[in-house]
Amino acid sequence: MKPCLCTGTVMHARFAAGQSPAAHRFVYPLFFLALPLSALAEAGNRWFGIERMRPLSLRLRDHGARDGSPLLPWIRRLLAAEGITAADGEVVLQTFPRLFGFVFNPVSFWFCHDHEGALRAVLAEVRNTFGDRHNYLVAHPDQRPITSADTLPARKVFHVSPFFPVAGEYRFRFDLSPHHRRVELDYWLDGERVLATALEGVPQPLDAAAARRALLRQPLLT
Repeated sequence: MKPCLCTGTVMHARFAAGQSPAAHRFVYPLFFLALPLSALAEAGNRWFGIERMRPLSLRLRDHGARDGSPLLPWIRRLLAAEGITAADGEVVLQTFPRLFGFVFNPVSFWFCHDHEGALRAVLAEVRNTFGDRHNYLVAHPDQRPITSADTLPARKVFHVSPFFPVAGEYRFRFDLSPHHRRVELDYWLDGERVLATALEGVPQPLDAAAARRALLRQPLLT
């Protein structure tokens, strides 16, 4: 996989349940990055840079250990500590870039594959509006490949929305291909789905032309 820029949409649908005052739904256009960590050095151009001053950029301190250290050793250590041995191949970081130095990443995904390209684990790196962070790691108990038909649960332990308590569980679904990337994340509370979200986009090579088009189309993405 090569570094990609994906253009697509984000959808949130909140249902009138729990502490939510009313149902609400929106769909917004956006763009995001999908960066294989072994190929970060290939991602730079006049409009996008890794640790460089560019209109679009990625800073290593925004992810992982948050100290600017390399990302791939960090995720390898985390997977090893959690006993995830099958994810020994490429790791793809899906995240929002900095625009003119500014960034907010509600959630970034680390897609961890085996040497044959099968998805084995996913780390969801979540940040709330208070600047707090938490990581949710999902994988099958037997570490078999994750397919688009699978739903992976994670107990909610981190405050995000004022409408919902820190209780219940998230349910993740991932549908990834060379032509389309989609992540679905539903929140369930007391046996009821109270929030549905989806982030999807069509990947294209992360070259200067793609970065320029995305920035001119949505210069205030952050």
